Formats: sequence, C-alpha cells, structure tokens
Amino acid sequence: MNGAQLPEAVRAKAVVAGAHDWLRALPDLVAGLSADWGLRVGRVFPDATEAFVAEVVRDDGTPAVLKLLTPRAGGHAGNEITVLRLAAGDGCARLLEHDVRRDALLLEKLGPQLRELGLPVHRRHEILCDVAARVWRPAPDAGLPTGREKGRWLVEFITARWERLDRPCAERTVEHALRCAERRIAAHDDERAVLVHGDVHEWNTLRAGDGFKLVDPDGLLAEAEYDLGVIMREDPADLMAGDPRERSRRLAARTGRSEPAIWEWGVVERVSTGLLLTEIGVQPVGREMLAAADLIAGSAAPAR
Repeated sequence: MNGAQLPEAVRAKAVVAGAHDWLRALPDLVAGLSADWGLRVGRVFPDATEAFVAEVVRDDGTPAVLKLLTPRAGGHAGNEITVLRLAAGDGCARLLEHDVRRDALLLEKLGPQLRELGLPVHRRHEILCDVAARVWRPAPDAGLPTGREKGRWLVEFITARWERLDRPCAERTVEHALRCAERRIAAHDDERAVLVHGDVHEWNTLRAGDGFKLVDPDGLLAEAEYDLGVIMREDPADLMAGDPRERSRRLAARTGRSEPAIWEWGVVERVSTGLLLTEIGVQPVGREMLAAADLIAGSAAPAR
C-alpha cells in the first residue's frame, strides 16, 4: 500500500483531525493487521470518506473488507464495533475481527452500493427505511452516546464550523438548525431510545444476497427518527424540486414514526453535513446541502 491510494476525502479529514501520525503510520498499520489476521490486501475503495477501506482475502480464501478509521475523539471505533456486535449481521455487515486499539475492523464483503443500482429516489428511500428499521432495537446498556448528547454535539459543531468556514450559509439557516436541535435534545427519552445506525444513506447501504445491509454505523441510543433525518438531508436537489416536507411525510408513513421529529433531525443533519463536506472539500454536494438549507430556513414558520 502506498500513500497515493488513500482517498483525498479521508486524507483531508485526517488532516482536519490532526491525525498526521496516523497518516504516516498507515502503511505499517495495514501490514501489521494483514499479518495478524492473515490477509492479502487488494483494491482500496476510492469513495471512502471516513476511513481507509480495502478489499482483502483471508488465508482460507474468504473475501472480506479491511477498515481502518481515522482517529478522532469520542471512541468512534468502539461505538461502531458495539453496533455491529449488537446487530450480529441483521441489518448491518457482519463483524469478523476487530481491534479497538488500532481502530480496525474486518467485515464481511458485501455487494454494490445502493447508489450504483440506478433506482428511483422513492424506491431508494423505501429500502433505506426498511434496512434502518432492522437495526432499531432496545440496547439500554450498550454504552453508546445518546440522542441528547449527539444533539448537543451537533449544536457545538454547527456553531463552530459556520464561523471557521467564514459563514458559508445564511445566519438564519444556522439559527433554524439550532432551534430544531434544541427541540430534539429536549424530546430525548431514555425509555424510548433505540439503537440507531446514525448515518443511513445510499453510500452506506450495500447489496447483501437478495436484500441490503448497512455499513459504517456511528452508533447512538436515540429516537429512531434520527436515522430518517439523515435520509432527509440526502439528495438535496431532488428534495427542493417539489415540496420538501413531502419526503418527511413519506418516511413517516413508511415507518410509523413522527413526521415533525424526522423533519427537524433532517434540518440539523443537512446543515451539519453541508458544513462538514465544505470543510473537507466534497463538492458540489456540500454547497447543494447548504443551499437547500438556506431555502428551507427562509420559508420556515416561526419556532413553536
């Protein structure tokens, strides 16, 4: 493996996180894990944004996927491992090996991403709803962050990144997102909270046999509507081609979940992700998300 194989978005995210030592040590990390787990490393996935991800073959000939996450605060690798262990292959990729110290996972190899299948957006959303719902289950002792904690983190992230990036969206857009976040923070209920994936979109949804499974879970104990809010932030051009609220109504009808909660998480996720993608240079989607957020905030009714 050489440094040129690392996707630029992963490199940029590592630089933003100050993970320069990880970047320098990555070839040795891959070599060490290959020796320890009996792997032959093949193609590096060029579209990864959060981690070094590569196809591998185990000593017994089984294909698998090696993933090394960029180091960051908050125990992200441990949270991902927890979700995958709890899901046990139902709704998420099966976890074959893991090493929290090295932020490393070995996963079952799945098929193409949902985004590659050319399905209409409404059908994609149905698939995303159905696969996310397979993950939702009580997990009160899992030790994962709560929806309340994630909401507070998002408030801090949006506020800081908006200023750092020289205010790439309107101030009223940020204020609207913060109001929505505060309502979701206040609505958190430990008794209702379930295990959620935390990043349900078409790049994280892969063909598995005659169905689909999710990869790259963030891992939260939150209201299920959080996952549906992530679906709300995606496909911003399609969202704004009609009534944006029609999507949240469809997602609520598909899952039996609260439409206002889905909508509000979507507002927060659209702004936070738009800022993140702008920071690491993933364009034009970062600009498109923030442009959609500006339009939605501009037409928003006063906070209730």
